[in-house]
Amino acid sequence: VQLQASGGGLVQPGGSLRLSCAASGITLDYNAIGWFRQAPGKEREGVGCIGSDRDRKTYYADSVKGRFTTLRDNAEGTVYLQMNSLKPEDTAVYYCAATFSRTCSPHMTDYNFWGQGTLVTVSS
Repeated sequence: VQLQASGGGLVQPGGSLRLSCAASGITLDYNAIGWFRQAPGKEREGVGCIGSDRDRKTYYADSVKGRFTTLRDNAEGTVYLQMNSLKPEDTAVYYCAATFSRTCSPHMTDYNFWGQGTLVTVSS
């Protein structure tokens, strides 16, 4: 199983980015997908998650609530993290992860598969 987050880059404060999470060896429809980030010198933290295709319940950390949205594209077999109104404090490496559970969880320990991250830099 391999997961890959992509779509990071440099964006100005107030801008938007959309991250993608693609997988091989697993069908993302059946698994809850989480998004996490790790800023330089800080611990990895949860950003948001979405339940399986049957569940689709979402969770967002308070720091991103109202600005970030995670959604599924079943046709593409991809999960996205839409990030709007980005702030410098959103600068981090972002990771997607999959869990065997169909239910969204904000806890890293609940996730079974992790992808390589993608760097998001918010700076003017």
